[in-house]
Amino acid sequence: MMRLSEIRTERLLLRRWRDSDRVPFAAMNADPEVMRYFPATLSRAESDQLIDRIEERFDQQGFGLWALELLESGQFIGFTGLNPMPDGVPGSGDQEVGWRLDRGAWHRGYATEAARAALDVGLTRLGLPVVWSMTAVLNLPSQAVMQRLGMTLHRYFDHPRIGVGHPLRPHVVYRSAGLTPPRPAR
Repeated sequence: MMRLSEIRTERLLLRRWRDSDRVPFAAMNADPEVMRYFPATLSRAESDQLIDRIEERFDQQGFGLWALELLESGQFIGFTGLNPMPDGVPGSGDQEVGWRLDRGAWHRGYATEAARAALDVGLTRLGLPVVWSMTAVLNLPSQAVMQRLGMTLHRYFDHPRIGVGHPLRPHVVYRSAGLTPPRPAR
C-alpha cells in the first residue's frame, strides 16, 4: 500500500492531521458561511469525530483528506484530498477530490492548487481510472474549482442523505476529464 502522508505544492503543505488542528478545524466547521453548502454546521465533538475518521482512513488506505497548511506561515487553513464517494451517488465506491477551507483562505487559489495536487496523486501516483467531485448545485464556487481542474460535468442528481425539499438536495457531480464515462450496469 502506498503511503502518502505529505504533499507539497508551491504554497501549500497537504499533510496528516495534528492535535493542534482540532481547534481551528472546529471553528471552521462551526462557521455558517464556511458550511453554507452543507446541511448543518458541526459541533466540536462532530468536528473531532470527522478528524478521527479521516485519520482512520489514512491508516487503512495510505491517503485521504489531508490537513492543509500554508508553507510560508504553517497556518492551518482547512483540508483537501481524496475520499470515497458515498453510497447512492454517481461514482459510488470510487474516490472523490474534495476540499473545505477557512473563510480567510478563500479567493486566493488555494483550493484549486491543493485539489490539483490531490487529483494528480489520484490519477498518476495511485493510478485511479477516474476521480469524481460533487457539490450542491447552489455551490457555484466549488463548481468553478472543478472546472479549473479540467473536470467535466457528469450529471445532476438528488443527494440521498439530504431531505426532499431541502435546497441543498439537488447536487452535481463532475469527473476527471478525458476519461470514457462508465458503462451503465446491465
